Amino acid sequence: MALRVRSKIWIENEKGKLVIGTGRLRILETILELGSMNKAAQKLKQPFRAVWGKIRATEQRCGFKIVERTSEGSKLTKEGLELLWSYTRLRNRCEKYTDNQFEDLFSTENSGKKSDKKGNS
Repeated sequence: MALRVRSKIWIENEKGKLVIGTGRLRILETILELGSMNKAAQKLKQPFRAVWGKIRATEQRCGFKIVERTSEGSKLTKEGLELLWSYTRLRNRCEKYTDNQFEDLFSTENSGKKSDKKGNS
């Protein structure tokens, strides 16, 4: 039986309210791709009102706008792009670290009790 590690990373504000996680990342990526919040909602099979509510909640929790409406549709603000890219980098780094630690601790050649460099098991 092959094992694999799974983890989920999200960012909360000081009150423990979600700012960004995988779902909101998908919303931002899709708005960036399609240039429209309405088209993003359709592609993600979510009601427009739900997508708009998540964007507004994130903006309130961050204290800045992340999406702006234009005559052509919607686009991410500079801060919205920074949030998207920073969260994506954080998530990728955490996944890489977790994968490396999992490989180190659970690989077949390292099976059994293993001590770290400090002698802890």
